[in-house]
Amino acid sequence: MNPIQLSIFANRLSGICDEMGALLRASALSPNIKDRLDFSCAIFDAGGGLCAQAAHIPVHLGSMAYAMADLVEGRHWRPGDLLVVNDPYLGGTHLPDVTVVAPVFLGERLVAFTVTRAHHANIGANSPGSMPVSRTLDEEGLVIAPQWLKRAGAWQVPLCRRLAGLAEDPGADAAPLDVPRFADFAAQASACQAGARRLAELVAERGADALDDALTALNDYGERRMRQRLTDLADGVYRFTDLMDDDGQGQRDIAIAVTLTVDGDRAHLDFTGTAAQVAGNINCPLSVAAAAAWYCFRCLLPDDAPSCAGLFRPITLAAPAGSLVNARRPGAVAAGNVETSSRIVDVVLGALAGALPAAIPAASQGTMNNLAMGEGGERPWDYYETMAGGQGAHAGGDGLSAVHSHMTNTLNTPIESLEEHYPLRVLRYALRRGSGGPGRHRGGDGIERELQFLAPARFTLLTERRRHRPWGLDGGGPGAAGENRLNGETLPPKHAGRAVAGDRLWLASPGGGGYGAM
Repeated sequence: MNPIQLSIFANRLSGICDEMGALLRASALSPNIKDRLDFSCAIFDAGGGLCAQAAHIPVHLGSMAYAMADLVEGRHWRPGDLLVVNDPYLGGTHLPDVTVVAPVFLGERLVAFTVTRAHHANIGANSPGSMPVSRTLDEEGLVIAPQWLKRAGAWQVPLCRRLAGLAEDPGADAAPLDVPRFADFAAQASACQAGARRLAELVAERGADALDDALTALNDYGERRMRQRLTDLADGVYRFTDLMDDDGQGQRDIAIAVTLTVDGDRAHLDFTGTAAQVAGNINCPLSVAAAAAWYCFRCLLPDDAPSCAGLFRPITLAAPAGSLVNARRPGAVAAGNVETSSRIVDVVLGALAGALPAAIPAASQGTMNNLAMGEGGERPWDYYETMAGGQGAHAGGDGLSAVHSHMTNTLNTPIESLEEHYPLRVLRYALRRGSGGPGRHRGGDGIERELQFLAPARFTLLTERRRHRPWGLDGGGPGAAGENRLNGETLPPKHAGRAVAGDRLWLASPGGGGYGAM
């Protein structure tokens, strides 16, 4: 393929992913998907290799890319099938993130897969939002091993009812599509199937063999782009260590260490020296660690580089089994996907700063500031959100304020949507001025958000950078640490509590690190 043909092909694939995302957002019911955009869409080849993705959530997409080959191998796929899975140890992230996979056929030949992953606020945990301060995976909700959501176009009713929170009824003759809790699963299915139709149309234009040739060309091109960029890094060995605040079960100052080896057009990351997995839920599977690492290298490339499997061929990864970043079942992982992944980004960027100083920013807020709330009873509700914060400053200027950074790419929940759907009132939502780190270029500011409960509720906080501040670079100062308070009393980074009507929960997110001496 000549460069123009290759560019058109790559953009047609990414356009299908964008269309899948637009359909998913338009047809979902939960604020998590339709307002916060906590979902991702991608296309994989018949062997499970990444072909294209929309600009959605890095931790979703990277972990899918790492594990999809194992997920799709050895299954007898049929047209109309849909596979569903959320098991973090089989390529998932954490249980609320549910993945739906659809095969794409040209005639009888399997040619590709379309995939959606979306965050479900209730996946069956006893804690609201299914984000508990947990000790085992089973405490975090329903573990869905890979199984058929649809088989040859037919909904698998017992599983559908289970996902909808209904009693299993094998004798039912229709899937519970009218049940609100199943609506987001149906939206994911629709998005996957729409993407499969679009991709089948594309393949039919030139044939399956032409698709294989095009994907080979695309991956080879992506590999060349990454190898070319890696030659800009100074050869050598670079080390960096950062600390997690705590695990929610009494262990503090938990190290994540990386050694980056750059050798010409290759890079190797070794997480030896990272702490062993812990009792709390900040453990993460290796697929999540890979997602965070690959994201950092993807950021070294311009936007026009294709997000495909070939891009990551020159980058290898190693992590000790049973460590915080390569946890073993049944370790709890609810916060590993959101908080530990953020710290992995910090340590990989910290190592890269030694190899390519001018291209790397100071640390951003380093947390997603996870807040989950809800209550049972006659009108049960579940709510989950992540909060924006400060971005790290860089050689070219100040960090951005009040943005989601790195491994999260979601939006805030609009105040109007929040107050319409839940018994909550937003009392304050403002920039946390002065929280960015000082320097020649200042770090971005975090935010303040104060919520008042209008009814009794339970809530969970899974937050970081409350004790260890986001670091600066090249003489810049650290950003301010985040804070959590209930009615003025400070809460720990990981906390599960109860609120009564009138209580006020105040969260302040960290600022980004500064860059350069004053």
